[in-house]
Amino acid sequence: MFARNLIGYQSVNQSFFLFGPRGTGKTTWLKATFNDAIYLDLLRSDLYTRLLASPDSMEHFIPPHYTGRVVIDEIQRVPALLNEVHRLIEARGTSFVMTGSSARALRKKGVNLLAGRALTYYMHPLTVAELGDHFQLDRSLKFGHLPFVFKAEDPADYIHSYIQTYLREEVLQEGLTRSVGAFTKFLETASFSQAGLINATEIARESGVDRKTVENYFQITEDLLIGKRLSAFTRRTKRRLIVGDKFFFFDVGVYRALRPSGPLDLPAEIDGAALETLVFQELTALIDYLGVNASIHYWRTTTGAEVDFVLYGEGLFLAIEVKRTARMKASDIAGLKLFHKDYPQARALLVCGVSQKEYHGNIEVWPAETFLKELPKILTQTGSLA
Repeated sequence: MFARNLIGYQSVNQSFFLFGPRGTGKTTWLKATFNDAIYLDLLRSDLYTRLLASPDSMEHFIPPHYTGRVVIDEIQRVPALLNEVHRLIEARGTSFVMTGSSARALRKKGVNLLAGRALTYYMHPLTVAELGDHFQLDRSLKFGHLPFVFKAEDPADYIHSYIQTYLREEVLQEGLTRSVGAFTKFLETASFSQAGLINATEIARESGVDRKTVENYFQITEDLLIGKRLSAFTRRTKRRLIVGDKFFFFDVGVYRALRPSGPLDLPAEIDGAALETLVFQELTALIDYLGVNASIHYWRTTTGAEVDFVLYGEGLFLAIEVKRTARMKASDIAGLKLFHKDYPQARALLVCGVSQKEYHGNIEVWPAETFLKELPKILTQTGSLA
């Protein structure tokens, strides 16, 4: 339905991994892009059982002088296949494309992802650019950007089914936790930390598990690519900073479905985290797809001044604050002003609900929808960036 902006991936001759959460469209893209490849789907029970019992039998599915691609879908289900992949790359020059929703099971086997013989790429939910004219900010903030959301008759029902079927099933399949109930409660509790600092002690109390278990659960969400922790930007700091991690689920629709709401919850609180999440998932995807050499952090002083995202890398230094407000207030750019004072090389942007782009000294104020559409250009512009 949507063309994916993965041109760089399909033109690579070397073998590669394509990781991404379930439901982001890895299989659909692979079948459309490498439609003449030999395709080994490890979600097929007969093939899975055979290769699990005898990994070396994979060679029998590949003709002796075959020069095309071999696609192995969900390779983390049979990690031992990587030994065969390694052997066939070396002995026959076979080119593999391997998908997975987690590298955890592969690393546990000590294979280290073929020690550089295969590149590693990631697939994310749809980007604003990929959606094109189908992008509607309010809809995105409610249901997110998983591809099937745009096909489902009831997007909300699909998201809840996704959480039930995929996220918890993934945990069960990999044997990562004995208590699905406890992990489910953790996911719900962690949603209150979306776009905020992690308080592991508080989450442990609310989830009914110990702090060590909570820390393990956060690691699981990252290993399954359904969550990500964001570290503080501390380079050459001139102030006392908060240095704990912030947390995001990978898709705003998944966050909204996990986040309970009731009479005591302020809509602005949930909507603010939703917009920040949408910006975060766009930044994460575009950095991968565009090959931008930069890392994402946040910045917060002990006195409460904050910048939601700091992108720092080769030729790129951006400070981005996100507010779900229709009108800009002076307080909305206070953190950016302080950050720019310490780091005048940075380009500082406020993303909010204004209807037209504004300039307040060194601070650019962007309408949220315009910013999201222009983000690829912003990330690749040079000259005004450090």
